[in-house]
Amino acid sequence: MRRRHLLATIGGLGVSASTAVWAAWPERPITLVVPFAPGGIADLTARTVAQAMAGRLGTAIVVDNRPSAGSVVASTAVAKAAPDGYTLLLMSNANAVSTGLFKKLPFDVVKDFAPITTLGFFDLGVFVADGSPLRTLADAVAHAKKNPGRLTIGTIAVGSSQHLAAELFKTRAGIDALTVPYKGTPAVLTALRAGEIDLAFEILGPMLPQVGAKAVRVLAVTSDRRAAALPEVPTVAQAGVPGYVVASWNALAAPAGTPPAVIERLHGAATEALAQPAVRQRLQELGVRAEGGSPKQLEALLANEIKRWGEVIRAAKIEPE
Repeated sequence: MRRRHLLATIGGLGVSASTAVWAAWPERPITLVVPFAPGGIADLTARTVAQAMAGRLGTAIVVDNRPSAGSVVASTAVAKAAPDGYTLLLMSNANAVSTGLFKKLPFDVVKDFAPITTLGFFDLGVFVADGSPLRTLADAVAHAKKNPGRLTIGTIAVGSSQHLAAELFKTRAGIDALTVPYKGTPAVLTALRAGEIDLAFEILGPMLPQVGAKAVRVLAVTSDRRAAALPEVPTVAQAGVPGYVVASWNALAAPAGTPPAVIERLHGAATEALAQPAVRQRLQELGVRAEGGSPKQLEALLANEIKRWGEVIRAAKIEPE
């Protein structure tokens, strides 16, 4: 009865009922479900931004790590959660990729989530061992064209961002090369330094210490701009493969049906968090370029990524699981 009376009063005052009813939100801690293990770039990005958002929202944001292939476990949990803003998903390009890697998912990545904002983008690098005769990316492409099928490219598991970035590179560069998947980054690095593979596609941030130690060299970065940490290193496009752009990203999403007033508050808190110098500095240390955006922009990014990686998966003849 009180709720009806409140809504009637709100209606009479010409105020949005949804906005007024959710004006006191949040009234308890928020859970941010992260589809990756603790300690990685995505996890550290989530924790850095969540801590800053918590101060703005006046409540704790608890990170819940639920790693799995394709972010399926975490995404399923959030898709089925109550649409009240108390359960959020750290979305990533893995969500876009998973639509092409799996025959059937227990959720619809477009329809079952309400986009909030992107948080940041991070580059991949194309690496060679320090003693490699390949001095530039153009050298690698020329070698591949002269010796079809002989150039080897190491990545982590099939279907990963690194693996698909390598497959897209082969297509854009017009080369016949062998992609060799490994169980994890340490195995890729070991193989690269031992000369078992010619190139490696890996996330840039965690590899910077190896670059600093002169164990490996970076021939190019995969995004549309040079990395702040390596301004002398060209992008893949600048190095002679036009049209090639790949950047991994993280974003925030809520279950579909979450009230617009709550999405607006979350978006505002995330935007303010990303504007804080300490947050931007920490993300830069991780190799992440802090960059927010509107829910509509995230929606468009997701749609474009689903289309693009679906085409790469089909071109690479990767069978959906």
